Amino acid sequence: MHININMDWLSAKGLPILGLDISTTAIKLVELSDAGKGMLRVERYIIEPLPKDAVSDGNIANLDQVADTLRHAWKTLGSRVKNVALALPSSAVITKKILAPASLTGIELENQVEAEANQVIPFALDEVNLDFQVLGPSPGSPDDMQILLAAARKEKVEDRVAAVEAAGLKALIMDVESYATQAAYEQIAHLLPNGGAGQTVAIIDVGAQNMHINILNDNESVYLREHGFGGNQLNNEIARRYGMSGEEAENAKRKGSLPESYELEVLQPYSETLAMEIGRALQLFTTSTQYRKIDQILLAGGGAMIPGLDEVVAQRTGTPTLVVNPFANMAVASKVRPQALTADAPSLFVACGLAMRRFDSQ
Repeated sequence: MHININMDWLSAKGLPILGLDISTTAIKLVELSDAGKGMLRVERYIIEPLPKDAVSDGNIANLDQVADTLRHAWKTLGSRVKNVALALPSSAVITKKILAPASLTGIELENQVEAEANQVIPFALDEVNLDFQVLGPSPGSPDDMQILLAAARKEKVEDRVAAVEAAGLKALIMDVESYATQAAYEQIAHLLPNGGAGQTVAIIDVGAQNMHINILNDNESVYLREHGFGGNQLNNEIARRYGMSGEEAENAKRKGSLPESYELEVLQPYSETLAMEIGRALQLFTTSTQYRKIDQILLAGGGAMIPGLDEVVAQRTGTPTLVVNPFANMAVASKVRPQALTADAPSLFVACGLAMRRFDSQ
């Protein structure tokens, strides 16, 4: 599933593509290749920090800064590939399942989708980019097919495309972050009981400003939410405790140059608070839906890279918890340092899912 940005999706099949994740704090690029025998290989990746406030709440606030950072990241990456797959935050996309007669094809189907979209989208259709995917026959009505409709405001799409083009690259696919998350999840589903079948799995992507929650039941997404707690809270606490600016706190955290007392005074209490917030968010899910329990928690995002966080969350929620590594079953090119890749893997979850779009069979 992808948002149409006026390009022929079919011609993109098989073309080399970089997965590009524009997050609040960094530009992340991942290049995968086919290693043969059904295996993928990580060719190269990079995480390039963005200037403060260049991206805010999933929106590009300073296009020049984002484009400059992306251009620099791409040059440092050392790839020849200029095509990118990128994504919109789930909060910027309206998705809806609709029904249409199974007999419709081509233009008739497009007209029907547009007519339905008019009913469910709170904007004029000329203000949005619209896309749809046929999911298959409707379970309740064999003469109808189920269609997934996705729409995003044009300016949200155009801002991201403009930043990519200003960096000298080409936006080939516009995805949705939650779908990219699911593509990456498929790489690790085999680690779960029954390969995730019949399980309710919560993927918690801990970003700088928010936690993005995508809950799958039987490997299908059933719940998407943003929860206002993220890694910035840790930086704010470091800054407050040790008299630093936000930027100094982030740098000291990255370099590991904080005082010895940091772990006990700041990191442990923060991990406990984060685990409590995750527990609260999941409780909201179980009390507001038909699903009564979570079988597995998967932690992703830069905020999941705290040592021992999985144990704290598992203890607090009483639910088995894993920190994701979508590259665990992939080959690794000689220029990629496996140890660094494993450490960075949680924050590359969305970028990995986007890089995998190149191998989509549908």
